[in-house]
Amino acid sequence: MEKIANKMNTLWGAAVALFASTFGEFWFLFVAFFVLNVVDYITGVAKARFSKKENSNKGLKGIIKKVGYWVVIDIAFFIALSFEEMGTNIGINLAFVEMLGWFTLATFIINEIRSILENLVILGVDVPVFLTKGLEVAAAAVQSKTENITEDKKE
Repeated sequence: MEKIANKMNTLWGAAVALFASTFGEFWFLFVAFFVLNVVDYITGVAKARFSKKENSNKGLKGIIKKVGYWVVIDIAFFIALSFEEMGTNIGINLAFVEMLGWFTLATFIINEIRSILENLVILGVDVPVFLTKGLEVAAAAVQSKTENITEDKKE
């Protein structure tokens, strides 16, 4: 039993090290987003079965959409990293563009949670109103902040 526990600890440590080296200090946010992707897909399939509207094309579209989210997140972080490096090379501090990636990730995390809650409501789960309203407020706050940053940079 101890050998199994040691192997599991080693695997977990390796996974955390891999995630941390790939995604940085906040690797757990990316893992959480992936878990939310999976849970949203599962609740979406359950919702489709429950409402008798199961469709393999919609399921495939959902998977493609989830992959698309990751592509957009990658692009946002790539743009941020690229512009930050270019700014360093030409002597301009462009560190603020790092927010592009984080705002993109935050927006998608909020949307995934909202989607899961919507699916659960259709499945008959009693979701507290304050939770859905709180997510609406969070989404509006992220949107407002990104609009403010965009407006500030236009001036």
